[in-house]
Amino acid sequence: MPPLICIPMGDPAGIGAEIIIKSLCSPELAGICRLVVIGDQQWLGQAASICKRKVSFQLIKDSPPDLHCPGQINLIHSPISNINNIIFGKVSAASGVAAYQFIEQAVHYVQRQQNSSIVTPPINKMSLKAARIPHIGHTEMLASLTHTHDPITLFQVADLRVFFLTRHLSLRQACDAIIEDRVFKGIYKSYQILKSLGIHSPSLAVAGLNPHCGENGLFGDEEVCAIEPAVMRAKKQGWSISGPIPADSVFHQALNGAYDGVLSMYHDQGHIATKMVDFERTVSMTYGLPFLRTSVDHGTAYNIAGTGQASEVSLTEAIKVAVQYTETGSVDVSLR
Repeated sequence: MPPLICIPMGDPAGIGAEIIIKSLCSPELAGICRLVVIGDQQWLGQAASICKRKVSFQLIKDSPPDLHCPGQINLIHSPISNINNIIFGKVSAASGVAAYQFIEQAVHYVQRQQNSSIVTPPINKMSLKAARIPHIGHTEMLASLTHTHDPITLFQVADLRVFFLTRHLSLRQACDAIIEDRVFKGIYKSYQILKSLGIHSPSLAVAGLNPHCGENGLFGDEEVCAIEPAVMRAKKQGWSISGPIPADSVFHQALNGAYDGVLSMYHDQGHIATKMVDFERTVSMTYGLPFLRTSVDHGTAYNIAGTGQASEVSLTEAIKVAVQYTETGSVDVSLR
């Protein structure tokens, strides 16, 4: 049976509804999956008008739909409370509440279905904070809603796969988090995910943290104290692990086929590398949940929200990657 993809609407004040409408009207998705959107019908209808797209809404409850047909939106209607308080491009508690509501319902829906994944449009961290949602982003919300411990993020663009040891931490906190056990666990999870993607004997590179990997401790000792020992532990398991390798070269090497994946030490290190390859086609994946989650790799774009200018390419790519990997997306990456 074709994969079932569930799309929560995202932050209403951002571009989420617009890119959903544009993407689901695209012929690229015709017949490759079953698609369900969770969101407010009025808001999505407004987005269709803004984007000058003709769509039809098929309201559903629990039963999954048939194969996707461009322009048809299979919708689980989730009305927005305080909808009049939401203004395009403005942070608000109402937007934060709605974004969380859609995600929560998507999780409950997908967990009742087989062969299913979630694809997320962008949310706004400040609106979540205004709504007093106790999570800073999608990954943290999904982990809490599924009672999952420490899922791991993978970015894919072209032939480059990048994992993230740390995510939403300040640079200082990220540096402090580089300890041997954490690096080893990150290597283990990344290696297992590469195997789950069908790579029989994967090769994984571990990026250094400091310039030139610290030059043997001359300017930073995280490589000597944490990263190198973790790599050595991993090699003793018989895994093909290389590193630490300077971050100014390892991503280029992986893109050109030297490695099947790279473990990045912190958020921007890996984000910059992937987005410079192809900003719109970089797809974020979250592993370790009971289901696969893929996501656009951009924000709510408040500056253009409500204008119809937003590109749907990233969302379409995220859906296509979810279709590709759904059956292997729930790989167990717990450290046993």
